[in-house]
Amino acid sequence: MHRVLVVEDSTIFRTLLKETLQSRFPSMEILEAVDGEEAMKEITARLPDLIFMDIKLPGENGLDLTARIKAEYPHVTVIVLTSYDTPEYREAAVKAKANHFLA
Repeated sequence: MHRVLVVEDSTIFRTLLKETLQSRFPSMEILEAVDGEEAMKEITARLPDLIFMDIKLPGENGLDLTARIKAEYPHVTVIVLTSYDTPEYREAAVKAKANHFLA
């Protein structure tokens, strides 16, 4: 079974993404976190195969969190999801070693 972590502070978007994934992949386990602290707790407790990461998070931003996750767990796939499609964010996502950047 695949395990996915959705790191998103917007309850509406996080729930929508979770429900969409669950409807298309019913056997997938989907974890949720609203910030970096919760995300790291979930990762430590139940290492996901894939992480959907928002950039704008309370506390540590998603790009810094991605870099930290990739340093500790390089095999975990991280997809940065954002509505901010700027070259600076794309470059920062590459620098953080995100696997994909979706705007």
